[in-house]
Amino acid sequence: MRNIPVDISALSFVCVSPARPKLVNQETGEVKLDKNGEAVYQVGLSAANEGGRVDLVTVAVTGDPGLTLGQVVTPVGLVGFYWEQTINGEKRSGVSFRAERVVPVGDVAAAAA
Repeated sequence: MRNIPVDISALSFVCVSPARPKLVNQETGEVKLDKNGEAVYQVGLSAANEGGRVDLVTVAVTGDPGLTLGQVVTPVGLVGFYWEQTINGEKRSGVSFRAERVVPVGDVAAAAA
């Protein structure tokens, strides 16, 4: 799987849905784990550019980022990756997003330390 870095320099992000564990299986409630065995969470963000276009993106991150709704945030190390799958003969594909962490604006320097 190839990760494609996302240039966020001209984007603003706001938390629009609380972080929740990403599930591997909806029926059993099994939570997805990263390669270190830590729970993966997904958080909904609005991404706005300088021209006013707004898109909603779901970003996966290891651990609960502890964000609140309406908080202006920065997804540190944001990457996109293409995926495709076939279920019951139906092919689906898309782009998913993952970040090293999602932090409130102003906490980026502190989070880098």
